[in-house]
Amino acid sequence: MSTPPLRKAARAVVLDADQRVLLLHYDENNGFWATPGGSLEPGEDYATAVIRELREELGVEEVDLGAQIAERSNDHPVGGLQVRQIEKYFLARVTPADIDLDRATQPDNIRSLRWWTQEDLRSTQETVYPRGLSKLVTGVLAEGPPEQPITLH
Repeated sequence: MSTPPLRKAARAVVLDADQRVLLLHYDENNGFWATPGGSLEPGEDYATAVIRELREELGVEEVDLGAQIAERSNDHPVGGLQVRQIEKYFLARVTPADIDLDRATQPDNIRSLRWWTQEDLRSTQETVYPRGLSKLVTGVLAEGPPEQPITLH
């Protein structure tokens, strides 16, 4: 069996002043919630990509981008093609007022967005990616960004 092609992606764990997490809802694969982000463009680094993705998906012009807090490697379909996605997650601070969907240029099949409290994340029965997001955010809020990115599964 051959290894799927590599796809590098940058994602943002977006928090507001109330420590709520922004997640986007997608209909594909039976529906799921996920952090904003997407694949790197040629020559782009992860931090630049995550800022671009927030602008393209959510119309965000101003973002307080923090450290990389996690990473994950996962094989899954993207646009019908099986890929091995390497994701790096960055802490980002945005206010709800910073989001302007009228400025978004690539909404990427996003059905809705929602700000989730820590309790929402812990208690939901809905599918949320990445798995372990609640624990990651709880740790970051309690102890600050980790010295080394946490590996998510």
